[in-house]
Amino acid sequence: MPAIYAYAPGKVILTGEHAVVYGRPAIAVPVHEVRVRAAIQANPTDSKGTVHILAPDISLDTVLNDMPADHPMSIIFREVQKELGIEHLPALTLTVTSTIPIAAGLGSGAAISVAISRVLSSFLGAPLPEESISRIAFETDHFYHGTPSGIDNTVISYGRMVFFIRGKPIEMLANPLAFTLVIADSGKKSLTGKVVHDLRTRVEIDPARYQAIFDRSEIISRSAREAIEQGDHTRLGTLLSDNHFLLQQLAVSTAHLDLLVKTAMEAGALGAKLSGAGCGGNIIALVDANSAKSIASALRSAGAVNTIITTVPRS
Repeated sequence: MPAIYAYAPGKVILTGEHAVVYGRPAIAVPVHEVRVRAAIQANPTDSKGTVHILAPDISLDTVLNDMPADHPMSIIFREVQKELGIEHLPALTLTVTSTIPIAAGLGSGAAISVAISRVLSSFLGAPLPEESISRIAFETDHFYHGTPSGIDNTVISYGRMVFFIRGKPIEMLANPLAFTLVIADSGKKSLTGKVVHDLRTRVEIDPARYQAIFDRSEIISRSAREAIEQGDHTRLGTLLSDNHFLLQQLAVSTAHLDLLVKTAMEAGALGAKLSGAGCGGNIIALVDANSAKSIASALRSAGAVNTIITTVPRS
């Protein structure tokens, strides 16, 4: 029996990170230039239920039954089986590879969950709908982030730009005019769970101050939605830069991230900001497609360890 494959893209948040945890809207887009690939091969000669897991990127080579119950792989398998009503698995080998940087704000954890859920349910003969895939990825994300907002699993599962409010119906954004982003990796890991926890502690100490910042973030996200739907990229760029200022006030930016944002603007970006949890990870810059390569080069010269150019297509 030939192997079965499934894929999941990365993601970046355009606006509203951190505020989205507190009920405000955020906008996120998939990044198809990086992705997780999950492959399953049947092993008919192995004992029934033997699930061999290979993840060479993290030097993982083990059997599912030897993994802790709260390990993300265990959670994914358990949730898929529960969703499908399947108690016993056939013998199989799961191989997971990824080009999404880990702990960089590009959704690597959610993408792994999505890709595995897709390939496993397909292998078992009952491909799950995107809604179920997203729910399983959300449950697994608790392991990575503690209190995930749900935006990563949503945008990665559906593979579309989304306007997301926690607990509200998903809204896919219309995009009449494609736009280009340069993503620049600072080289420092961004530990989402820790950053979110530390910010929550500060919010609890001074709620009025931070709720006011989150309110301003909501205005930016709603205005950014209008700018996207109107194809007004100049306005969208300004809003991204305004959002970066708010993230500085939340104390989740760093001197290096600020330098990369400044470099992008000086090189001709329409707007730039950190994307994701912050305290490391990536910045994004909204750019004219013709200047993307030169801006990416300027960012690498300023210390970015890697850059990705992605286009958000018309939809």
